[in-house]
Amino acid sequence: MSDFLHADTLILIALAAVATYLTRIGGYVLMTRMKSIPPRMEAGLNAVPVAVLTTLVAPAFFEGGYEVKVSMMAALLVCLRFPGLTMLAVGWAIVIAIRHSSLF
Repeated sequence: MSDFLHADTLILIALAAVATYLTRIGGYVLMTRMKSIPPRMEAGLNAVPVAVLTTLVAPAFFEGGYEVKVSMMAALLVCLRFPGLTMLAVGWAIVIAIRHSSLF
């Protein structure tokens, strides 16, 4: 039997799915039973997008090469003036240009 179909692996996948489901549904149930959201909880919920973005961007910035750092800084400047899709296109284009440039 392959490693993927091993009983322990399947049990682990099932338990992870149940834990993920309970976490998601638990937050929904908790929020629907509250009459109002306390200010501290609202502040915490407002911080979630920044925390998620940081966990996605920081490892790439610190472990990537100079082309990643340059493209991220350029994308940061672009996102201050233009929409997100433009920012992604500029960052992508800069990484590709630097990686395929004969100058570096």
